[in-house]
Amino acid sequence: MLPKIDVPIYSVKLLSTGQIVKFRPFTVKEEKLLLMASAAEDTTSVIDTIKQILNNCVISEIDLTKMPIYDFELLFLNIRARSVGEVVKLQYRCNNDVANEEGEGTHKCDNLVKLEVNLMEIGYKNSEKIDCKVPITDKMGIMMKHPSLDIYKSFSEESNGGDLIIKMTVACIDFIYDADQIYYAKDYTEQELIEFIDGLQSKDLEKIKDFFEKMPRLAKDVDFKCPKCGYNEELHLEGIDNFFV
Repeated sequence: MLPKIDVPIYSVKLLSTGQIVKFRPFTVKEEKLLLMASAAEDTTSVIDTIKQILNNCVISEIDLTKMPIYDFELLFLNIRARSVGEVVKLQYRCNNDVANEEGEGTHKCDNLVKLEVNLMEIGYKNSEKIDCKVPITDKMGIMMKHPSLDIYKSFSEESNGGDLIIKMTVACIDFIYDADQIYYAKDYTEQELIEFIDGLQSKDLEKIKDFFEKMPRLAKDVDFKCPKCGYNEELHLEGIDNFFV
């Protein structure tokens, strides 16, 4: 019988609940699944693969499907860092406008610049205060919840637009309240909730959009310098799409 390999156990603290989640690094087999999903360039496949790997690696009792997407991303990046390495190599094409040699007009530099980012240095943006209450009037409002993995996945392939905003809002309503009662979203149909949102004023929908804009997310600013044209820029990396490699 071959010897059993001992694996280290790590932990990370989630922002939404403060829970300490314990996990193990992923195996070579799980890394192969990740590489295959990345090569496919299909958002749904990537999400499903990451979810499968997290289900395998997380030791603590936790429901990944209900976890806010920003905690899900942090958990994955920590597992990836402890499994493959803390430093991830990224590539970006320089979009700087460079003067043509003839002296007339410009062209894009288009040089492929390689960058390195330490995953353990990536932190939360907008983490100071998490307020999920969206007031509509002095006596009525909506208690929202941040998009979970399943909600994010269900809208990942849809294009932007007013309908998408309405559908995302409906999916993230926890409850609606007024001076007399609380109306839990789970007790109403999707169409009933859509009709409620359609009845709001434009300024109220802007408050909901602002809620989504201000929710926590993983972000890091990285200094960018093109060795070909000398162009300097600070890249803003945000969300798992920028760090998934």
